[in-house]
Amino acid sequence: MKIAVGLSGGVDSGVAALLLRRAGHDVVGITMKLWRGTFRGGARDACFGPGEAEDIERARALAESLGIEYRVLDCSEAYEREIVGLFRETTLRGETPNPCVMCNAAMKFGLLPRLARESGLDFDRFATGHYARIAETGGRLAVRCAADGKKDQSYFLYRLSQEQLSLAMFPLGGLEKTEVRRIAAESSLAVADQADSQDFYSGDRDELIGAPPREGDIVGLDGRVLGRHRGFWNFTVGQRKGLGAFGPKPLYVVRLDACRNRVVLGTREEAFSREFRVGDMNWMAQAPTTSPLEAFVKVRSTGAPLGPVTLADGVCRASGEGIFGVAPGQSAVFYDAGGVILCGGVILPSAAEI
Repeated sequence: MKIAVGLSGGVDSGVAALLLRRAGHDVVGITMKLWRGTFRGGARDACFGPGEAEDIERARALAESLGIEYRVLDCSEAYEREIVGLFRETTLRGETPNPCVMCNAAMKFGLLPRLARESGLDFDRFATGHYARIAETGGRLAVRCAADGKKDQSYFLYRLSQEQLSLAMFPLGGLEKTEVRRIAAESSLAVADQADSQDFYSGDRDELIGAPPREGDIVGLDGRVLGRHRGFWNFTVGQRKGLGAFGPKPLYVVRLDACRNRVVLGTREEAFSREFRVGDMNWMAQAPTTSPLEAFVKVRSTGAPLGPVTLADGVCRASGEGIFGVAPGQSAVFYDAGGVILCGGVILPSAAEI
C-alpha cells in the first residue's frame, strides 16, 4: 500500500513514517509550506513562522535518511486567507479562536492531500504523527483518544469528515511519547531529540490581529472599574496572570465584551459555567435519536474529558460547580465513556455576551 505521510520535520511524523516503512508500505513524505513572509514572525518554534524553512530541510533530510520520496506543497495563500483570516476575525469579535482545529480539517487533511494528488502523486492512505486513534461506531468512523493521555490530540481532529477519516492513519495512537522517542533514538533519526512545537504563531499575535491599541476598562461583574487595558484581544477567558487588576480574592477573566471594549473579571467560582451553547456541530458518530445525549466534554485541548454532561438542542449542561473557563470561539468536543468522539462544535457566546 502506498501511504503519504505528513512530515513536519519533528520526531512524531518522522517515527510515523519509519513505522510505516518498516511495515512494508511504500511511503512518501509530504509537507505543507505555510510561510511566505507576509508577517515578521519571531524566533519561537511554531507551526507558522520564518523557522519553517529549517523545518522543511529537516523533513527533507529525514525523508532521505528513510529512503522515501519527498515533496513540498505550497498551501501558504489558502492558509493566510482561511486560518489566519479566521483567527483575526474571531479574535476581534471577542472570542478565542482555535486555529489548529480548523487547520487540521481544512489544510492538513484537506488541501495538502488534494494538492499532492493534483501534483501527480497517487496514494492509498494519508498518515500523520498525531496522537489519536480511529474507531468504528454505528457503522461510522470516529476519532478515539490516544493511549498516551498526556499527548492525546483527538480534540484537534473532531472536524474531520467521514471521507477524511477513511483515508487517515495514526501510527502513533497506541504508543507513549517516551516510546516514540526511544524508537527514534534506536533508529538514529536526527530528529530524536527535536523539541515539540507548542505554538500556533512564532511572533507577536498582535501582528496577526492587525488592530491598533484600543484602551478600555477592566471591570468586575458588577460593572465596577478595576483597571485599564489596551486591547481586549490580549486576554483569554480563564486567564489569571497579567490582568493589571486586583481584588480581595484572585481574579480571572470571565468574559470579553468586544462591543463595549471591556474585559470582565470575577472570582474563580464565577469563572465556572453550568450551561453553554454549541454551534457548527460535526457529528462523527450517528446523531442520537433520543435527547438529551449524555457524554463527556473537553472545552480545551489539555486534560481529560469532563462530565458526565448532557447535550440537547445545542446546549451543554454540566452538574455540580460546572466547567471552568468556557470560552466562546473555542471548541467543545463530546466523547463517550470509551474516549470515542461523538461530536464537537464551536462554543457560542452567551446571551450576556451578545
